[in-house]
Amino acid sequence: MIAKLAWKNIWFKPLNTILSVILLTSSVAIITTLILVEKQFEEKFSSNIEDVDLVLGAQGSPLQLILSSVYQVDAPTGNINFDSAKLWMNNPYVEKAIPLAFGDNYRGYKILGTTHDYLTKFKAKVSDGRLYEKNFEVVFGSEIAQKLNISVGDEFFGSHGDAEEGEVHENYAYKVVGIATHTGKVVDNLILCTIPTVWQMHVGHEENPAHGEEGHVHEEGEHEHEEADLTLEEPNMEITAVLLKVRNQMAKLTWQRLIPQNTKMQAVSPAFEVNRLFGLFGIGVTALQYLAYGIMLISGISIFIALFNSLKERKSEFALLRVNGAGRFQLLKVVMIESLLLCVVGFVFGTILGRVALSFLSNSSEADFKMSFNPYEFLWKKEGTLFLLTLFVGFIAALIPAIKAYNLNISKTLANA
Repeated sequence: MIAKLAWKNIWFKPLNTILSVILLTSSVAIITTLILVEKQFEEKFSSNIEDVDLVLGAQGSPLQLILSSVYQVDAPTGNINFDSAKLWMNNPYVEKAIPLAFGDNYRGYKILGTTHDYLTKFKAKVSDGRLYEKNFEVVFGSEIAQKLNISVGDEFFGSHGDAEEGEVHENYAYKVVGIATHTGKVVDNLILCTIPTVWQMHVGHEENPAHGEEGHVHEEGEHEHEEADLTLEEPNMEITAVLLKVRNQMAKLTWQRLIPQNTKMQAVSPAFEVNRLFGLFGIGVTALQYLAYGIMLISGISIFIALFNSLKERKSEFALLRVNGAGRFQLLKVVMIESLLLCVVGFVFGTILGRVALSFLSNSSEADFKMSFNPYEFLWKKEGTLFLLTLFVGFIAALIPAIKAYNLNISKTLANA
């Protein structure tokens, strides 16, 4: 009965109610989006650097090397000589070394030359088909395979560089031999092949014209490239980077200084660079959170003003309720419930709006960085705390109006009516 009366009273002045709900919804939506993005962003970045102590690559920006080699979201700092890299890869202090060679792209998705250890690092297996063994055999990440409707046995041509609209290399066709399992990590958005595939694509069939040109001959088994395939033993070839897992933490520390001093390469700790990135990211998140809490405070003030003004105009109504048997505490509860109902409505709408915003953000980041967010995840602890904070704002906003309703003088109010 009291809740029903409170709900009707909320709409006594609909414009004030709508304004309060909009402000509260906005603040909750911003905070909800931020806590989901922050949590999922850190999870994705942290999970991708597991078992990677150092990244060996060309000298340049350390952060750029990490972003390009580990997360595949930036241009590499350059290439390094594979023979020089092997000296460090075969060092006794190295437990595992995974070389990477950036190739072309297919419809905007990177083709990455690497070893099978790359899939093992991400705990990815082949759900359909098999692993690549020969040059120009590829395994598709689960996300790409689903989006592009790729099946085992399909063939395609890659485009030069990172841009989807780059020159198409029609002298070699890639063949899909496997689809990887879903991991929720960067490997889901990559096309994997052997490293010599990347080399051979750019060496090309110099003696055989490209597809579509006069004189091009298709020999049997040409696209399998069994006879002319390059191997990992080719001299003076280049790769992009190496992911290193070391046995000794001393090597992890000293190599970051030793390698750039004595070679044209650098060794960078992904953990250090990611923490630095989190620090920069955290500043922006904190600023937006303060803005959201400011909006929530303004919404609390708006609720207070609405209830206070409403109480002035409804004194006679409250006095009549008292005459008809309503107690002081019941009037206090009516005012409190009105405020809390506004907060619950604002929180529900804000939670929904925050997830809608995250969905749009996910689509944008997926198009630009091949990184998606899950808008359906619910963080019970943080969002539960946010709900309690929202109710607390409503409680504080209604405290003074509720006390005034509790102390209402019936005789004086009816005499002045």
